[in-house]
Amino acid sequence: MLLDGINAHKACHHKEGHPHHHPHAGDGPVETHTHGGRKIKVVRRVLDANDIMAGVNRKLFAENRVFVLNLMSSPGSGKTTTLEKTLQHLMPEFSCAVIVGDICTTQDADRLAVSGAPVVQINTDAFGGDCHLAAHVIEKALGGLDLNALDILIVENIGNLVCPAEFDIGEDKRAVILSVTEGEDKPLKYPLMFRECDAALLNKIDLLPYLDYDVKLAAANILQIHPDMPVFETSAKTEEGFEPWLAWIKASAKEKLG
Repeated sequence: MLLDGINAHKACHHKEGHPHHHPHAGDGPVETHTHGGRKIKVVRRVLDANDIMAGVNRKLFAENRVFVLNLMSSPGSGKTTTLEKTLQHLMPEFSCAVIVGDICTTQDADRLAVSGAPVVQINTDAFGGDCHLAAHVIEKALGGLDLNALDILIVENIGNLVCPAEFDIGEDKRAVILSVTEGEDKPLKYPLMFRECDAALLNKIDLLPYLDYDVKLAAANILQIHPDMPVFETSAKTEEGFEPWLAWIKASAKEKLG
């Protein structure tokens, strides 16, 4: 069920080639002067404001006993398909909802709404095409959901291995999906994402017979950045490897739900 979202629309009006800078539009007016340490102070002020709002969200989730998972990846990793299959297995044991972040279109939200779970779409195109979901945007999206009726809320963050890792949204756990078509070195190139997440999925393993890809090296690179983090080898297409992934989500949710 696709609910009214934030700036959800089919058309994309963000200009091609429009420069994208940090701090992001939507975070409020900030100085961008780079003399001395001023720029560092500006970014810190934006992140501090986000952390305050994330704390408000986290308190709200705790009061309503909702487990929140922030699901992140680069574009094209199979995140939406993974989420489609995940919802199929979580429901009806758990009451689930989804917040979907994209720069524009509602294509992913439309697909996920078929599951019957309430889905809220966030499009960031209208306020600068932000490459991540910030805590204040999540707070606005929560107005479209009945938290009392939920057990699990999954946030499908905007496809990006950099920005989403920087912004706490009040979630309980974070998971990152890396597809086997992206290269084994991605965890080393984007360490913050893998350092900040609680679990990693190596997705599209059904393609391994057709690729020159070293799964053991990819997993080793992930563990080099985040030792002991669970790494699940999955195929969203065939659902191979889904059982350990689902068990991790369910155990994490039950730990909070009691």
